[in-house]
Amino acid sequence: MSDETPDETPICSAKGCRAAAVWVLAWNNPKIHTPERRKTWLACEEHRGHLSAFLGVRGFLKDVVTLEEWEASRSSEGPEGSERS
Repeated sequence: MSDETPDETPICSAKGCRAAAVWVLAWNNPKIHTPERRKTWLACEEHRGHLSAFLGVRGFLKDVVTLEEWEASRSSEGPEGSERS
């Protein structure tokens, strides 16, 4: 990520937060997504717990990893990777 400009820095998905993302929360809604599909929310340190709880209580949360780990795993999968929403 060293070649990113500040405008391209991933930010937290929490409403109104503009902090840099540190975590990726991978989730899916089993009523509308296939089991292998992963949607993602990004979280800063402050909002990781709140966003995880929101998804977890609904049974949507599948994984929480650092942004660095997520990007490393996606780069090894090729250009398709996972959809970010």
